[in-house]
Amino acid sequence: MASIDNPGAAAAFLVLLFSSLTLVAQPSAGALVEDRPLVLKYHNGTVLKGPITVNLVWYGKFTPAQRSIILDFIQSLGSIHAPSPSVGSWWKTTAKYDGGVSGSTAISVGKQIIDENCSLGKSLRDYQIRYLASKAGPGVRVGSVNVVLTGKDVYVNGFCMSRCGTHGSTAGKDRVAYAWVGNSETQCPGQCAWPFHQPIYGPQTPPLVPPNGDVAVDGMIINLATVLAGAVTNPFNNGYFQGPATAPTEAVSACTGMFGSGSYPGYPGQLLVDKTTGASYNAYGVNGRKFMLPAMWDPQVSACLTLV
Repeated sequence: MASIDNPGAAAAFLVLLFSSLTLVAQPSAGALVEDRPLVLKYHNGTVLKGPITVNLVWYGKFTPAQRSIILDFIQSLGSIHAPSPSVGSWWKTTAKYDGGVSGSTAISVGKQIIDENCSLGKSLRDYQIRYLASKAGPGVRVGSVNVVLTGKDVYVNGFCMSRCGTHGSTAGKDRVAYAWVGNSETQCPGQCAWPFHQPIYGPQTPPLVPPNGDVAVDGMIINLATVLAGAVTNPFNNGYFQGPATAPTEAVSACTGMFGSGSYPGYPGQLLVDKTTGASYNAYGVNGRKFMLPAMWDPQVSACLTLV
């Protein structure tokens, strides 16, 4: 199982970045360690190609507005109509994986399950996340990822302590790629919703204004982008990654804390700013949405690329 809890993991990067303030920019930034570029090795396994269906399990309470933000983000991944820089152009980088041969990046929302009353309780372990994921689409689904999203009052093993989300695959012959992301609003926004909330550690610079007006959900978008890219490029722990398979550095987690050009630990980089709301973002989506997306490693140039 790959999770956002390793040294290169994007969603839980604050604990790593701000507890190590004497460090310079990460090697993945390519600014200070140009003689040793990061290379994610291909392990000759499955890499998902489009069209990809994202099935959702809403576990716990989410408002209609929150669900709308997340659904618009997923639909934006496969859209070609949004202005540049777009969520769709960010997602197209995943098509360069598998030997750098371009493939389809089409992605859409499939089945949705709403479990607002938390049928398994409000304290979950990993095996229960896998169980919930399996309910969203049983059987061999090479072109699908089942995503479990947990509400702000749902506690997941390791959430906030060491991770903001994870991805992996269900067991058995009919395994399915899945991902999980939690809502950190009441538990740890300083860890899992940065840069839209002041960090737990390090310089207490003012947080950025979230593009969709929801600190926790805009933070979830960053984490969801991270695990979805990992689930597509390394769905069964034999795709693209660096390091041990149990704690891999992957497509987005290789680019820790990078959102705009000039980023460094604790500084997200130069971003676009909405003149009316003051919100920071770096990508346009469907329905007039704006989003903040982390940098992704491009296998054709062996570098982390930001949209702005």
